[in-house]
Amino acid sequence: MSLRPPRPRRVASVRRLRAVAVLGVAGALLLAAAAPAAADAIVVAAPPGSLAQVIDNLRGILIGLLVGLATLFLTIGAVRYLAADGDASEVERAKKSLRNAAIGYGLAMLAPVLVEVLKSVVG
Repeated sequence: MSLRPPRPRRVASVRRLRAVAVLGVAGALLLAAAAPAAADAIVVAAPPGSLAQVIDNLRGILIGLLVGLATLFLTIGAVRYLAADGDASEVERAKKSLRNAAIGYGLAMLAPVLVEVLKSVVG
């Protein structure tokens, strides 16, 4: 009978590493597929015609940023949730990231309303 302490389980860490690796490879493939299309496009912006057009452009930029950040938080939350493997503190961090993603998507849906309010205030 041995008095050595039991060895830690490695099954959970291997599963966690495999999930993170698969998501990382998928993300890298998506970035590699999108990069050549973005590199070929040269956009020459025309000067805006009026203040209303500037505010409409601002709305598009605002929605794009909010949706991009919300998607980033959604991805981070999903990876954390998959990698948590039952660890209560990691699950809470994952839930917080998912909650932040939901807030970001909600703000992105409200962005047109906020821009309309800005239009009415500015004139």
